Amino acid sequence: MTSEQNARPGWGIFWMVVTGLQFVGVTALVKLLGTRIPAPEAAFLRYVLGLVFLIPILGTLSRVRLDRGTLGLFAARGVAHSLGVGLWFFAMARIPIADVTAMNYLSPIYVTLGAAIFLGEKLALRRVLAIFVALIGALIILRPGFREVGPGHLAMIFTAIVFGASYLLAKMLSERCSPGLVVAMLSITVTIGLAPVALANWVTPTSYELLVLFGVAALATGGHYTMTLAFRAAPLAITQPVSFLQLVWAVALGLVVFGEPFDPWVILGGMVIVGAVSFISWREAVLKRRAVTPAVTETKV
Repeated sequence: MTSEQNARPGWGIFWMVVTGLQFVGVTALVKLLGTRIPAPEAAFLRYVLGLVFLIPILGTLSRVRLDRGTLGLFAARGVAHSLGVGLWFFAMARIPIADVTAMNYLSPIYVTLGAAIFLGEKLALRRVLAIFVALIGALIILRPGFREVGPGHLAMIFTAIVFGASYLLAKMLSERCSPGLVVAMLSITVTIGLAPVALANWVTPTSYELLVLFGVAALATGGHYTMTLAFRAAPLAITQPVSFLQLVWAVALGLVVFGEPFDPWVILGGMVIVGAVSFISWREAVLKRRAVTPAVTETKV
């Protein structure tokens, strides 16, 4: 049987809903953490604590031998993702949860552009128009001239770009290594990459803050695992639109728990971006081409 014949759309949607809830949980915990701990240190501790989930595969990792080119790609991805995670933690503590969630949807668009520039992917007119629509969605969210665009919003713009770069490097590495190794090496390289910056301005965390960050690591790991289950159960064209629910939950969480104002423009902009990304994914499925544009949940901390 083909993968399409084996598709289980119901389970794919279910696991994507679970994935979205876990990633909203990540944003809530980081918001709860506040700004006492510098963003690079908080990101570093998230990855250090997350290394506990690599214990079952330590034996396998110790036997892996990598060539110089592959090591270089792993290092480059570690640098890109380290920067992205640090910027994301910075933004999360300074702007509404809904804004962070909506702007993170731009990462797949940057992946599509990067694939055309660096990997020689063809940009058909429909994909160009979809990218243009997504960028309009970003302008709807930011509304420069009509609202204050602070450091947190600027950080999220660059977060989406470097997460997109990290994903492209992961696509290249997936052709050389197993998915498990790619994920494991990301945790290791990001931990190493963030260490010097975190230690340069260290603030000793409390037990409560460590517990919160361990929760972030656990939910992020769980989210990536259930996301894999969703992609295994159903095509990306089915699971992609479900990711919009994450923005709905983020708005509700910010409104009810953190007292953040409801901004309908953020919802509208997020809908526009998710619609554009979903269209590109659908076209890739229709044309039976090798998927390049990732799900919005694939470019996460």
